Amino acid sequence: MRAIILAAGVGSRLFGDSRTQPPKSLIEFDGKTLMQRHIETLQALGISALTLVVGYRKDDVAAEARRHAKDGFIEVIENPMYRGGSLLSMWYAREAYRQGDDVLFMDADTLYDTEILRRLIGSEMPSAFAYDADLDDGDDPVRICIRDGGIVDLGKRIVGKFDAMGEWPGFMKVSATTGALLASSLENLVDGGNLLGAYEEAIRDVIIGEPVGTFGIVDVSDLSWIEIDFPDDLERAKQTILPNLR
Repeated sequence: MRAIILAAGVGSRLFGDSRTQPPKSLIEFDGKTLMQRHIETLQALGISALTLVVGYRKDDVAAEARRHAKDGFIEVIENPMYRGGSLLSMWYAREAYRQGDDVLFMDADTLYDTEILRRLIGSEMPSAFAYDADLDDGDDPVRICIRDGGIVDLGKRIVGKFDAMGEWPGFMKVSATTGALLASSLENLVDGGNLLGAYEEAIRDVIIGEPVGTFGIVDVSDLSWIEIDFPDDLERAKQTILPNLR
């Protein structure tokens, strides 16, 4: 299994946009950057290779990743249009979904209990999403909607009737077959001129287009995690999430 990490963004919602702020993946917790934590965890869990998408301060991010990785572990891909939507960063990594491997996908700006990845990698479902039943209020969380035991929708603003709805922490495992579908979905959106969209749009197109049950869920509601988008998130990460990590 290979992994894909998106680490191209500026982090303007967290730091503003002075063009001097650190990339979010280089924020330190207990003396370790987020990137160091990701690399060490992926290697410890037996991931064979990592495709890392960089953009803002690309050299700093790539250097930090390589500092903690085994030789040959990392493939670095640049997104020169990193001020566009997150869809573009995933689009630049699309060929990683076509190499015939299962793929573990994640963003670089999340602090999390490593058990989340362990459960996802170990899931019997070939393609699955981490799922937190404790859905935060507001428009920012990405929602996962379940009906008849399968995922039927994903996004920030969803209208419909579902058996359950939870939050997606941003971790996903896809099989080689489903990964190829996702790569094609990314190409369709970008070829259509969607340069400012979120990558969830491409994922949702695959969910909607495939039979219910193609994607499973891995419940991580009992585990600590946080995506660091805003100043309040950073404070909560330091004061609440970090002390709870294993």
